[in-house]
Amino acid sequence: MKDTTKRGKLKLYGFNNLTKTLSFNIYDICFTRNEQEKKAYIEYIDEQFNSDRLMKILNDVANNIGAHILNISKQDYIPQGASVTILISEEEVPLYVLDQSCNKGADFNLPSHIAGHLDKSHLTMHSYPESHPQGEISTFRVDIEVSTCGRISPLKSLEYLINSFDSDIIIVDYRVRGFTRDLDGSKCFIDHKINSIQNFISKKIKEKYDMIDVNVYQENIFHTKMMLNSINLDNYLFNINEEDLTIKDAKIIRKKIDKEMKEIYYGKNY
Repeated sequence: MKDTTKRGKLKLYGFNNLTKTLSFNIYDICFTRNEQEKKAYIEYIDEQFNSDRLMKILNDVANNIGAHILNISKQDYIPQGASVTILISEEEVPLYVLDQSCNKGADFNLPSHIAGHLDKSHLTMHSYPESHPQGEISTFRVDIEVSTCGRISPLKSLEYLINSFDSDIIIVDYRVRGFTRDLDGSKCFIDHKINSIQNFISKKIKEKYDMIDVNVYQENIFHTKMMLNSINLDNYLFNINEEDLTIKDAKIIRKKIDKEMKEIYYGKNY
């Protein structure tokens, strides 16, 4: 394999066929004392992160990475949850080339469900509010995927997406697939330098999280897990403040939240 990362701008034969995919799960955790609070929390999350809000975030992502939107679809689900898909292109696509069904994000063409398409790439986002059937913990998960071809990179959207949510746990995967060719015909399996997803996360954010990397460099696969390293209890309570709790109750709640976070982070029940 040629080392193409040490040169200047890579001169390619034809289109850059490398597919770069950034996908991650974001988790928010809340302590809900009873069924009423569980229901209220899920309704709150469902409203705060409905398909319109998710669509706005993905529109911003497309702008951040320099992509052009071709088509959007979205859906709010019953009893809860939402999905958005956007099809994007690296370059502006002339109107006469567009499929008649493409809406380019125009509101007047959008149904109550939304999905977005790009000519070479796509953005997707799905939300999953849920609660423990017997316990006092409720969680909100968002699955996001930004997949691009060509020069545009999904890594440019990473910091913005992290800042778009109050995230207790973040699990990120990045992979470069396929190959493209240079002018001599040699295959290029990656066109940029990377040894960790952490390279694209600011110091300010990294200071707030404990982080673990699992990378398979020879396969261009990168995996990073992030968990908040301190718990401000007020950020996890619903319709109540820490000052309203006894010291004993605050300690018990903190322990339950810590257990939930570690179970998600390490992927096993304790």
